Amino acid sequence: MQTHDVRPAPGSRHKRKRVGRGNASGHGTYSGRGIKGQKARSGNDLRPGFEGGQMPLIRRVAKRGFNNARFRTEYEAINLSRLAKFEANAEVTPESLLAAGIVRDDKKPVKIMGDGDLDRPLRVRAHKFTASARRKIEEAGGTVEEMGLAAG
Repeated sequence: MQTHDVRPAPGSRHKRKRVGRGNASGHGTYSGRGIKGQKARSGNDLRPGFEGGQMPLIRRVAKRGFNNARFRTEYEAINLSRLAKFEANAEVTPESLLAAGIVRDDKKPVKIMGDGDLDRPLRVRAHKFTASARRKIEEAGGTVEEMGLAAG
């Protein structure tokens, strides 16, 4: 096969619709715009969401509450039960969690949640801990070190 033998798949290429080229083309007279009305006129520039002067849906629907998505800190939440992968007395850091495949996004700070039990002592370093996670780690004989968030 040569490059000049290559053809697009049948049906993948379409001819451009040439409107206003006579009735025999199927797109003559009104050129696919219908008869009269605002959208049939030239210079029609209706913005998305415009409903003909009727109060638009986006303005009719009540908006309540406060959304802090722009400045919110999103954490990578890890349950205590997931730390069972580590050997006793191992140091658990965000880097080791990433290497073990427990953390997906290394850009997010790590928060250790208290779901599950811990049966071995671990040295856990993370950005945040829930009170129950902190208690369970210390009860198992481990240590907790909060790293704090990097400014920025």
